[in-house]
Parts: sequence; structure tokens; C-alpha cells
Amino acid sequence: MIEDSDTMMHNVDNESDIVNTMSQDVVLGITGSVTQADLAPLRIAGRLGEYALVYRVERVHQGGGYGDQDKHPMAWAIAVYVDSQLCRVFNARNAGREWNSIDRLGSWLRDQGFWCWWTRNDLEPVGTALEEAEEPGEPGIANFPEPPLPL
Repeated sequence: MIEDSDTMMHNVDNESDIVNTMSQDVVLGITGSVTQADLAPLRIAGRLGEYALVYRVERVHQGGGYGDQDKHPMAWAIAVYVDSQLCRVFNARNAGREWNSIDRLGSWLRDQGFWCWWTRNDLEPVGTALEEAEEPGEPGIANFPEPPLPL
């Protein structure tokens, strides 16, 4: 189970470089950490929240066939509510869990008993589809085609 001495350990070893992942966690309001193995006992004890937070992080770990950090610099992380406090999910080796596929992450969340989660991506640009649809000279107005008229 999580204890006060186990929380907020956000320094992880990345090929003998210590990386601090805490700055983004502070912005998101993450106040602690739990291991994946803690989730089931916390759920049974009624201490685990109903929702999870899936959020984008700069990747720290290599593996899963996506070892090229230059091609795949981002990953997905999970935070869960424990006793109404947002905690990041860590693995047994005290490193933040990371997923490269949001589809596999969704399956993992369902296996852990979550039926709903929020997704947040603060690290990659948004709105590129809208920018591509804009006509020159009309900023902010999307140029979407008219729907076909019924015959």
C-alpha cells in the first residue's frame, strides 16, 4: 500500500542519467505515486477513485519495440485518485509506467477496473486540422464543405 514515505519519488534512472519527471506532475496536481500492484488492494479497500487521468509525457524508458527516442519521444502515463489525491502509477522498479500505444493503455485500464478516464495532451500541438481547413484571408474560419443536398 502507499505510505507517506513512498510518495513523490519522481526521480527515475534513464541509462545512468537521473531524470526528474516532477515538473509536469506538479502542473497537473499530482501529489503522490502508487505502484501498479497497489491498484487492486486500493480498489478493494474503497480508496481508489472511479476515474483515471491519461496524459502525455516525454518518454524516459526504452522498450516495446519503440527504442528510438528520436522517432518516438512521447509516451502516455497514468494518474489515479487515491484518497482524493492524484497519484502517478509507477512500476515495481520505482519508475513511471509508460505506454506508447493509447489502445494498449485503454485495454490495461479496463483490466484494472476503470471504465472511464480523461485524456490530456499538453506536450504536442493541437488545432492542426483546423489550420489546414482555413482559407487564406479568413483567419479562424474553417472551410468545411457543404453537406450534399438530398435528391
